[in-house]
Amino acid sequence: MILQLTDTFTRRGAALRIEPSGGQPAVAQILDRYLLHCPAESLLETGAITEASLGSLRVLQDLVYACDDMGRLTGMFSGIAFRQQGREVSLENPPAVQVALVEEKQVPVIDLAIDRTNVSYERNWAGFHRRRWENAPGLFASFVRATLEEALGVEGAEDVLRLDSGERQLRFIKALGRRIWESDFENYSRFIGEKVMFKTGDETVRNIAAGAGGICTEKVQALKFLTDHYGLQSEYLIGGDNARGPVPVNKLREMLTTFDFRFAKRHMRYWQHTALLYHVGGVPVLVDATNGNIPFLFLQGPDVERMLGYDCKTSVMVRMVEAEENYYYHRVPQDIPENLFFALEGWLSDTDMVQVFENELGLYLSEEFYVMPLPYRNGKEYDRLRQEYLGICRRANFQCEVDREWTLESPLGRELTSSHPQAAANILDARDHLLDRYNEWDRPGHDAGLVVIRLAGPSTPGNQGNPGYERDCQNAGQ
Repeated sequence: MILQLTDTFTRRGAALRIEPSGGQPAVAQILDRYLLHCPAESLLETGAITEASLGSLRVLQDLVYACDDMGRLTGMFSGIAFRQQGREVSLENPPAVQVALVEEKQVPVIDLAIDRTNVSYERNWAGFHRRRWENAPGLFASFVRATLEEALGVEGAEDVLRLDSGERQLRFIKALGRRIWESDFENYSRFIGEKVMFKTGDETVRNIAAGAGGICTEKVQALKFLTDHYGLQSEYLIGGDNARGPVPVNKLREMLTTFDFRFAKRHMRYWQHTALLYHVGGVPVLVDATNGNIPFLFLQGPDVERMLGYDCKTSVMVRMVEAEENYYYHRVPQDIPENLFFALEGWLSDTDMVQVFENELGLYLSEEFYVMPLPYRNGKEYDRLRQEYLGICRRANFQCEVDREWTLESPLGRELTSSHPQAAANILDARDHLLDRYNEWDRPGHDAGLVVIRLAGPSTPGNQGNPGYERDCQNAGQ
């Protein structure tokens, strides 16, 4: 018999072979045995589950069950429901069993959909991070050590890993932050491999280790996930373009409850961007490991105070395609960023499309290149969109190439392929799933090409040096 579990929002699913005993067990008994107390080793040894499906099953555990500070699963989140063929099923009753054809054999299947519509924000983030670390401790520890050795040498890494002084902790955070910053700022990972719509911190570390990256909300979680394990205290910052303050805390909380984002653009700019604030030896340290069009920030003491103060804020100048924007950072109650991440991960079923198209982050953004998909339904729509991109780039004095086909065969595309071969390959691989998702999100019948824009030449000074801060006292006190 096959047990198939699928989360209705994230579409994450797992399938495994089970052997129900004692007649017809209730749904609760099946979940208790195979989800809550998943016998991972025996399932793998007997071939009852694949490694990939086991990874998905562990994700589903964290969407269905709460955990304590030590990462031990406790019980189901309140509000969880299970459905079969659209109808809610009682945990106390046996599930319906269907028959499916698998390799020309008829196999009984229990297909359960996980409905988290009525679940609230109950995640224990400390326990969640601990659980996720224990899923692959060797991988994460190796990532940290390799990062430190590359930045500091073998002896330097050993020294810093002692973490017994403020100076060592600062070097530790900076090395990891820089490594995450150097990874791709990208959305292409949402459409290749496991096709995860929004990655958690541990998933982003895995993605970076594999040669890819993430966006700001994923990378900031990756850094916090790693430094949390080593006992370094931090908090999330939020911010965005022209978001001076004060932060509309109540409005942001309301949107995270209703998911009604209409007419909320003036509020949503406050969480366009995220970063981390550490306290090391009593000194505040602001770290922004985003990349893309954001410089690497590792600020301490007075620089942080100027960045986060309300009387006369300091901003970071960010170059967009058509204009420069001033990004402001804010400290906020941590339920706001944490619940935002949980919503993006677990409730907003169009996160992948929103990040690429509505937030205009495209598939890939670096100091030199910006790559954007170009979905269109017919030649007339393609020509209109092409002229819009060419006009934008002409005004901004950027090179731009628009291809009706999903290829990187243009001169700029070949430059991107030469300088960033893995990113280019991943962009090409993303086509089919992105197009499928776009046809679901908008309407069927689209084809897609690619837009490649050069934002800077290879010899143009980059953002790796001192960031371009701008003092803004015009609205001091507001």
